[in-house]
Amino acid sequence: MNLQALSTTEIGIIIAVAVIVVGAIALLLVLRKRRTRRLRAQFGGAEYERALAAGGSQRKGEAGLEARAERVDALHIRPLAAGDRARFAGLWLKIQARFVDGPGGAVMEADQLLRDVMSARGYPTTAFEQQAADVSVDHPMAIENFRKGHEIALRQSHGQATTEDLRQAMIHYRTLFEDLVGQPELAHA
Repeated sequence: MNLQALSTTEIGIIIAVAVIVVGAIALLLVLRKRRTRRLRAQFGGAEYERALAAGGSQRKGEAGLEARAERVDALHIRPLAAGDRARFAGLWLKIQARFVDGPGGAVMEADQLLRDVMSARGYPTTAFEQQAADVSVDHPMAIENFRKGHEIALRQSHGQATTEDLRQAMIHYRTLFEDLVGQPELAHA
């Protein structure tokens, strides 16, 4: 290609196309960075990284997180009624009291109570990973506690959890319980 043979108009068109392409690439990068920042803020760093690892790439992981958010938006999640909140808080207190004499049973009861609270809020009672993914949309800072507590509860069901593990599970579960019920002062009453 001989640049001297090109007219001024043709050179102007080439420069304009180049500017448009560079501008489009820059805009795409800015939008991608903004999307990443929004998703990381919405889901928290740990859940964001988990989704990327599960997706195999940033694009697939972020698409999965956005799909989660859309799914949960369609679920019509609701806050607990005052009566349900008080009932669940009372059950939580009883489970905590039973921990002293039967830590393993208390952890299993806490696991079930959390599922009951989630159900009352409108989350589907599906397989654990789907339930955790759904809850992660609205409770990103507590979801890691749910995962850790549930992992200990699974170990307990196989007789492989120590008393310290069970104590940690209750702490993890309490964090999510307080977040789901929305009244931390009730859980500590």
